Amino acid sequence: MLEQKYIRHPQADALIGIMGAGFAGICMGIRLKQAGIHDFVIVEKAGDVGGTWRDNTYPGAACDVPSHLYCYSFEPNPDWSRSYAPQEEIQDYIRRCVDKYDLRPHIRFNTEIVSARYNEKMALWEVRDATGMMARVHIVISAKGALQIPSLPAIPGIDSFKGDAFHSAQWRHDVDLTGKEVAVIGTGASAIQIVPAIAGQVKKLNLFQRTPPWVMPKMDRDYLGIEKFLFKRFPRLNRLHRNSLYWMFESRALGFVVDPRLMKLGEAVARNFIRRTIDDPELQRKVTPTYTMGCKRVLMSNEYYPALNRSNVELVNTGIQEIREHAIVTTDGVEHPVDAIIYSTGFHVTDSLLGLSITGKDGLNLADAWQKGMEAYYGITINKFPNLFMLLGPNTGLGHNSIIFMIEAQVNYVMQAITRMLKKGYQQVEVRRAIQKAFVEEMQRRSKNTVWKAGCASWYLDENGKNTTLWPGFTVQYWLETRKFDERDYRLVKTA
Repeated sequence: MLEQKYIRHPQADALIGIMGAGFAGICMGIRLKQAGIHDFVIVEKAGDVGGTWRDNTYPGAACDVPSHLYCYSFEPNPDWSRSYAPQEEIQDYIRRCVDKYDLRPHIRFNTEIVSARYNEKMALWEVRDATGMMARVHIVISAKGALQIPSLPAIPGIDSFKGDAFHSAQWRHDVDLTGKEVAVIGTGASAIQIVPAIAGQVKKLNLFQRTPPWVMPKMDRDYLGIEKFLFKRFPRLNRLHRNSLYWMFESRALGFVVDPRLMKLGEAVARNFIRRTIDDPELQRKVTPTYTMGCKRVLMSNEYYPALNRSNVELVNTGIQEIREHAIVTTDGVEHPVDAIIYSTGFHVTDSLLGLSITGKDGLNLADAWQKGMEAYYGITINKFPNLFMLLGPNTGLGHNSIIFMIEAQVNYVMQAITRMLKKGYQQVEVRRAIQKAFVEEMQRRSKNTVWKAGCASWYLDENGKNTTLWPGFTVQYWLETRKFDERDYRLVKTA
């Protein structure tokens, strides 16, 4: 039993409020319960858990991280059907974790948080939802993630289109695309899964590409029954398999953050992949990137390039001028008639807290604090915002390994901070400004020689060209640096 010296305020509704019930929020809830801390609530804007994997139900949706690496280390799943799990299996896995660890009583569904304000006199966070209801908690943990607010392109006439139009993360399952002329705008991670899935169904598919992605072969296959049996019968074998996958993917950081010239090896593989799978030399030219691999997200698919060979699929790499009632017009004046538009245009990443107002000490709003770019100490804590912890915050995204590893490292760090508060009676935990400043400067210094500074535009960098999203190093380095909560980095205030 946790010895507790922390004094709960009589007007507090809960000790801890967690925003979001995706992988990060669920992991946080599980670890709290395992530590014997049950005074928390998880607030979820939707009607189910899962976050990204609840929302992205488009045809062909699957993970691009190996299944056995894309799950909690403390909750392995020996029954993955494939080496890269489809969306439904990942969503089912999250639901099983919620039920196994009895988290449902802690979750408030269909509740969207719109503001959180720190009351300095009470040392409480006052959190309001979209209906105006307010609750007070001592600690706020944001587990909202970066891929949660769909981004639509600023194309003239976008609202004038008369056909069906929707973002890939808001897939309209009531819309039958059979026999229609369909446009897919964007060639990112979702598009390369959607295009092969619908190409055989539609009459014509116009794929509008601004910048071609680097696409690698996907080493995907069904797991054999004997493999699943062995993973279940011998948990150590399962862990060995997971660890081998981790180090294989971790080694890719050599090209991302150590010497981008190493990416030439991957580029050679990708170019050969293009030559082997695409028939038309002109199409080969269109899909071949001119920037360094890794500068933008590296994608994996075995079906994408073959789908582009189809006679009913056209890759359009001319810019879009406008959208009309029943067509898309490109900058060369060509009108492309379409019945439906699918926006595969990504998410608000560098401004992922749109619609949520967070106000800390001295009336400082987080949006104002982040005017020059998002920043947080190890992506977790922010000066002037005591008792606020972020999961999947600034500079904790990845381009080479599993984000679940980062989530677990962050949750471990937050758990240390919370248990320290409870054991020692700290009423406020606030990272020191100098510590945060030094960390942010270090992130930018480390980012200078990474592949993400290789001269291409991507959602990895903000409008000022700063890397505020990705961890510029090995994930094992992040784990080492966050494995212990150092009180010297914080301003700690005890209960009066």
